[in-house]
Amino acid sequence: MYLEIVSPEATLFSNEVDSVVVPGVEGEFEMLKNHAPIVSLLKEGTVRIHTHTQSHLVFDELPAEIIPHKDNDKLLLLRISSGTVELKDNKVIILVD
Repeated sequence: MYLEIVSPEATLFSNEVDSVVVPGVEGEFEMLKNHAPIVSLLKEGTVRIHTHTQSHLVFDELPAEIIPHKDNDKLLLLRISSGTVELKDNKVIILVD
């Protein structure tokens, strides 16, 4: 599954991932490969990105907004205040404020 996270300033993340967990307005939910299409508003919380490995990332250095989990090198965290997520055909696009 391909994940792209975009802020008004820059693309924060763009790569293949195993799964992504987002803070939806009706509660947190996880998206995996072959998930049904979805569009949802996001509330303040943490986006959890599950990657294959750290070397699987496109960026030589992660943007300051994305923090590797201290106990799991395959988990990245991004705090957001709000946003929107769309998943279609195994491509997730998250627009964050």
